[in-house]
Amino acid sequence: MTLCTPDRTTTRPRLQRPHSPPEGPRRFRVAGVDVSASIAVFLIALPLSLGIALATGAPLQAGLVAAAVGGLVAGRFGGSPLQVSGPAAGLTVVTAELIRLYGWRTTCAITVLAGLAQLGLSALRVARSALAVSPAIVHGMLGGIGVTIALAQLHIVLGGTPQSSAVDNALGLPAQLAHVQPAAFAISALTVAALLCWPRLPGRAGRLLRKAPAALVAVAGATAVAVLAGLAVPRVDLPSWSSHALPGLPEGPVLGIAAGVLTITLVTSVQSLLSAVAVDKLVAARPDHGLGIPRTALDRELAGQGMANVVSGALGGLPVAGVAVRSVANVSAGAVSRASTMLHGLWIVLAALLLVPVLDLIPLPALAALVMVVGIQMVSITHIRTVTRHREAVVYAVTLTGVVLIGILEGVALGIGVAVAVALHRLTRTRITREERDGRHLLHVRGQLTFLAVPRLSRALHQLPQGSDVVVELDGSFMDHAAYETLSDWTTGHLAHGGKVETTGPSGARIAESSPGAAPHSCCRPWTPWHNHQCGEQPAEQAGADGTDVDRPAPGLKLASGIGKFQRNTAPLVRDELARLAREGQRPSQLFLTCADSRLVTSMITSSGPGDLFTVRNVGNLVPLPGEESGDDSVAAAIEYAVEVLRVESITVCGHSGCGAMQALMNAGPDDPPSPLRRWLRHGRPSLERMASRRHAWARIAGRLPADAVEQLCLTNVVQQLEHLRAYEPVARRLADGSLTLHGMYFHVGEAQAYLLDGADEPHGHDAYDDVFTRVMPTALSAAEPGSGPVTDGPGSAPEPEPTSERPSRRETAHAS
Repeated sequence: MTLCTPDRTTTRPRLQRPHSPPEGPRRFRVAGVDVSASIAVFLIALPLSLGIALATGAPLQAGLVAAAVGGLVAGRFGGSPLQVSGPAAGLTVVTAELIRLYGWRTTCAITVLAGLAQLGLSALRVARSALAVSPAIVHGMLGGIGVTIALAQLHIVLGGTPQSSAVDNALGLPAQLAHVQPAAFAISALTVAALLCWPRLPGRAGRLLRKAPAALVAVAGATAVAVLAGLAVPRVDLPSWSSHALPGLPEGPVLGIAAGVLTITLVTSVQSLLSAVAVDKLVAARPDHGLGIPRTALDRELAGQGMANVVSGALGGLPVAGVAVRSVANVSAGAVSRASTMLHGLWIVLAALLLVPVLDLIPLPALAALVMVVGIQMVSITHIRTVTRHREAVVYAVTLTGVVLIGILEGVALGIGVAVAVALHRLTRTRITREERDGRHLLHVRGQLTFLAVPRLSRALHQLPQGSDVVVELDGSFMDHAAYETLSDWTTGHLAHGGKVETTGPSGARIAESSPGAAPHSCCRPWTPWHNHQCGEQPAEQAGADGTDVDRPAPGLKLASGIGKFQRNTAPLVRDELARLAREGQRPSQLFLTCADSRLVTSMITSSGPGDLFTVRNVGNLVPLPGEESGDDSVAAAIEYAVEVLRVESITVCGHSGCGAMQALMNAGPDDPPSPLRRWLRHGRPSLERMASRRHAWARIAGRLPADAVEQLCLTNVVQQLEHLRAYEPVARRLADGSLTLHGMYFHVGEAQAYLLDGADEPHGHDAYDDVFTRVMPTALSAAEPGSGPVTDGPGSAPEPEPTSERPSRRETAHAS
């Protein structure tokens, strides 16, 4: 039996699972914290929905319909449990223009068609593609929409009527300022003052009062003042539900309606998906780290938004999208499930049916002031600082200006064009400088080396004196074939004329070094000691028993040769670091638990060195449950020492392809004779049971099902051993206080490719998750960290690819990080 390479002649078991008895009916339970969170969201959503409906020119009831449908439909079927959907300020300009051009009934039909388009995109599993849009473009689009909203609502705040475009509204402001209606302006000013001052109330009493949403307090206060003072201002007028307008067949030019469907689809999809990603970050930042709350499944979220738009449009409601302000309130209130989102929709329905007399008292200028403030907040200073720090301010400015002056689609198209131009400019911008230090010539290449930079690179290289000592410093993350050939050919020629060449990275780390007389291409590679390669050394010939010459040295000679190379080549380079570690003691950052397979070289695949990893290796990378090692406590002792004494920050369980232990585990029969190997492999039986259980979804690797049953078991074993780790009391305690993280890893030997398990920190329990192993891609030499800031009623920032699903499961999410 071979532990490293599975027997390929063995018949592989089919990927089948036994049938399990049907489960009993589930009871729908609502946590108390979800009820309180839903009330908080409802109190914010009610005035915002009316205000957004007012800003679009739609019937005010349409905002309530969209809020209710967003909570009940998108909340139930969406992929983000804590995201709240409803009428969004980002859709105000689009919807207002569609109503102006085609009327309300056709706009509802366009909303239905946009929802169907979202369902189609979800079926194609392209949700991640929406996240490819540059954040500068998204923030610029939201900023432009915010400016347009603010300019339009400012006219209502002053007691007038907004025009059809942002330019007309800006040009009409002087005339409107000359004819301000005092009552409307007073109510609006009171609303704005309450919105700005309420979150800043000082003291203990202020802390208690701030629990009431500022939007509700502002609108309620303005309503009370208007009623008590008897001010003559326009008020909300909710018509009877019996006269509520429903959609009709689209009427208008086909291209115009198609453009409307495309715009609604684009804006609602991008905003909802990016907002869902932002919600995931907010959940992870809570004190409980979102324990038990699944991450967003973006394709499912897109499908949920599509369903909501179909239903909202069919019922005469506004377009629906995920909205960050209400989502932030939901997360901050401590919601733990989608029940809070759905309950908020239920409260909206009850309010629309029972509170019509109260809603009719609300002054329209108060709602206009509320939406105006939201529009101003969409031009986020934090976002402007972020895009400026990343040198994308021009993309943001062009997108914002285009949205305000031309339109949303046109502005976004302009932003994409400018973003592409900026990227090309950065790709072609290469600076090459030359200086001389202490007799050595330093050639500094800053930027990406492409074929466009080859003429300048070649000219700079040939200006260096022949036979000189040269250091080429490459400060970039990309070099194409043309640039590589130019540098390589010049290096060969320079060495031939007696020169020296050293190539380094941006931090001075040596990439390659050649000296006079050295061959341009050495046969040695960093992994040659493992490959048993004799680099230029011919071992002494030994005579075999049959008189033939044997070129291979004896195993002892191999070992001695390898040690000698270490002492000669490697020891001088690491002696100082090892001396420091000897003085200070070991301080590894993580415990790395992996298989004893000889093909798994931990230092190579993790790019680690002395003192970095506390490594535990055993057959099958198994973690026995506490108390089940039967006298051999080596793994448990290593875990306890690493977690309690060394205080490692993370634990990684690493499996690999072609694991002989997993093959032996699958092939073991009940009648096999007992052996130390069989006794050890019994700790892997829970992995076999997990793979066969219907309570767990099959693990996936980079979005695909495993190639065979052995690979499936290798992946499942990593997930199961992480579950075993959580059973150790020191590990559980460190996980609870947030000082320890768990990681699952899978190394495909044949592909030399590493995969990380997404969501390894989340306990799987009995509810099935998709265990997704995500490919680890090469990264650039350096990358700036994106900034963060408060979330407005627009999307947040975006993360990573989502795997596809071919087998139904009871999963809540399959999100890749």
